[in-house]
Amino acid sequence: MAYNTVQLAIKDGVAIITLNRPDKRNAISYELIADLLLALEEVANSSALVLIVTGAGNAFCSGMDLENLKALLGRSPEQSLQDTQTMARLFRSLYEFPKPTIAAVNGPAIAGGCGLATLCDFTLSVPEAKFGYTEVRIGFVPAIVSTFLLRQIGEKYARDLLLTGRIITADEAYRIGLVNEVVPVKKLMSRARELAAQLMENSPASLRHTKRLLTDHARRELDVQIEAAIRENAAVRSTPDFREGISSFLEKRKPRWSGQ
Repeated sequence: MAYNTVQLAIKDGVAIITLNRPDKRNAISYELIADLLLALEEVANSSALVLIVTGAGNAFCSGMDLENLKALLGRSPEQSLQDTQTMARLFRSLYEFPKPTIAAVNGPAIAGGCGLATLCDFTLSVPEAKFGYTEVRIGFVPAIVSTFLLRQIGEKYARDLLLTGRIITADEAYRIGLVNEVVPVKKLMSRARELAAQLMENSPASLRHTKRLLTDHARRELDVQIEAAIRENAAVRSTPDFREGISSFLEKRKPRWSGQ
């Protein structure tokens, strides 16, 4: 299948999805979301045993595309709800992917990009990468990703990252459990392939059943939490602070919050 915003290669049991908008720092667009969902489905139905996700150029994923961000101001409540449901489907498709997944984070992973980087089973990062859930800085609510983040790093660290919106280094991400390994940039993909080879030494059936067990264990709780997160995420998009946050970000000025 041909993709416009991602590249997919499958060889020797390993699938590699590369976010391929290097001129936009692999920012998330509606087209990228659609391509990723289709690529994930293609890999799930392929002979590949392990999936690696990485980014082209010097960034993994810088968050939402500026043009798409600007367009949010004109979306109806129904469209905002649909957008949120689609993003939740992407995050959940990656989190519940039936085969082992490895994120090879080659540069900054911010906001939604941070979600993509950390929802894989394994997250490898170069030392220069930065991580952050910056949604509160521009009037968003990091509702969907909070559901997963609480499970991954615990409430105290999750509250820190989500409420401050601060950017952290790869070393701090490793310390709090968002990252499994910090790897020199020249060795990132070779280490990802090495880990993939290690995983493929195991029984494919056992890996498949183990991933299904982990997914089933979390499913009932996630169903309730994500549904609530979708409603919260869609609701905030009708607030004055949301409009001011996006406007100030696009205009490169300090926001004037109303608190509403």
